[in-house]
Amino acid sequence: MKTNPGSSVSATATPGGHFRWVICSLLFFSVAVNYIDRLVLAILKKDLCRELGWSDSDYGWITAAFSFAYAFGYLFGGRLMDRWGVKRGLPIFVFCWSCAAAAHGLCGLIGVGTTFTLSYPWFSWTEKELTWLTLSLPMTAAGFMLARIALGLTEGGNFPGAIKTVAEWYPVKERALATGLFNAGTNVGAVLCPIGVPWLYAHFGWQTTFYLTGATGFVWVTAWWFIYEAPEKNSRLSAAESAYIKQGQPATEEKTIKVPWLRLLGYRAVWAYLIASILAAPAWGFYQFFVPDFLGKRFGLSTQAVGWWTGVFFALAAIGGVSGGWLAGWFLGRGWTINAARKVSLLICALAVVPVFLAPFASSVWLAVLIVGIAGSAHQGWSANLYSVVSDTMAKEAISSVIGVGGFVAYFTGGFVNGFTGMLLQKTGSYVPVFAYFSGMYVVSLIALQLLIPTVRPEQRN
Repeated sequence: MKTNPGSSVSATATPGGHFRWVICSLLFFSVAVNYIDRLVLAILKKDLCRELGWSDSDYGWITAAFSFAYAFGYLFGGRLMDRWGVKRGLPIFVFCWSCAAAAHGLCGLIGVGTTFTLSYPWFSWTEKELTWLTLSLPMTAAGFMLARIALGLTEGGNFPGAIKTVAEWYPVKERALATGLFNAGTNVGAVLCPIGVPWLYAHFGWQTTFYLTGATGFVWVTAWWFIYEAPEKNSRLSAAESAYIKQGQPATEEKTIKVPWLRLLGYRAVWAYLIASILAAPAWGFYQFFVPDFLGKRFGLSTQAVGWWTGVFFALAAIGGVSGGWLAGWFLGRGWTINAARKVSLLICALAVVPVFLAPFASSVWLAVLIVGIAGSAHQGWSANLYSVVSDTMAKEAISSVIGVGGFVAYFTGGFVNGFTGMLLQKTGSYVPVFAYFSGMYVVSLIALQLLIPTVRPEQRN
């Protein structure tokens, strides 16, 4: 494969149209639906625990099941997206996860008093000597675990597909902005979910709430099917805009190249992304599934109040996704190198997360939300630029696979974090250790990235 590392948009090139932002809008709504479907559980946590008899540990296992499944979904989703292409791959994943989201409501058919126990008939001594190996929880919780596993496996293709779409539709200087804009859909979905779900629950109950939120994905699939086509085949894309996109991308041969997973491990850029995914990325899963519970317990809030304050948190987080991507583009527009623009943007985000360890000690709910909201905002800006580092340093044919591997290790690690958090809450009721842990992980990740990639440049291989 031939590459031209210095390729960029020429000074005389003009956008010539705006259809690429229509594609970005579709990606925005896909991740919004993605987050609505996954966050319903967090908003209804207190009510489901009361109605279905769950403990904090049961809830921790349910969220851990999603994280572990999402890890594998992210891994294979990225690979399948490279194989299928985004035109066919994305709607398949959205349709399947919408079915899984609606299936949560079917758990209402399970008797509340029944219990599920994972036993070992050939090694019964483990149940006495190694009780931590024995899983016992309400059958409704086990049903939710199965639904969350299905949801995690199918939602995993969304972000690898979206990042691949951005790489195909945008020049280098616009990638971080486009990533930040579509990634803001996570926060819009996360804002609408805590505001709307308590109302749905109050009027229709938790089962119908899952049915209705799951159905939103089917609407998106219909829109994608009628609007989307690859840039080189899209009749709605003007010749000028097509040229603008192509001039802003590294020149590559049209032949599709399959990059084996093991070969990816030979790139320093991949290792930098994996380390950051292990250390810092699980923080977002913690924010999604435990911030509503943290606010409710710390300040004694009702479900509706928890929903509104959680909405404020995600609204603050949305700012970081857009501004973080815009910041790197602004630096590039002022003549900065890709290396400087990406790393300074990452440094600003990493430092903004540090004060999050103070959240459990906040004297008021608005102050706690502000502290955690700034950290969430910084995380989104961090993610937008970290994703762009992958598209900056890897060949187009490998981008979704790299994103998929990174997502796998992030959510696999997150599964342990969620399970540990649930057990920690069951025993101590304290969120202090978890907030303290994440406050420093972004700085450590950035140090690792600098050591492995001293200079970010297009498609560096070692």
